[in-house]
Amino acid sequence: MTYDRLVCANCAAPVNEGRCPVCRANRERLQQESPFAGLNPMALIALLAVLIAAMALLAHQTA
Repeated sequence: MTYDRLVCANCAAPVNEGRCPVCRANRERLQQESPFAGLNPMALIALLAVLIAAMALLAHQTA
């Protein structure tokens, strides 16, 4: 889950801005959970597309 759209229940600000201690703590926790937590969904889709293209090129060269 990315934290760029999460809203803090304590201060009603976006969590990624880290305005209050609760926001900062949750932002740190989410960043530690996954190495891809900071990436937005479009970046993940682009990465997946590049990996699929690389696999297709490798399969085409070996055939």
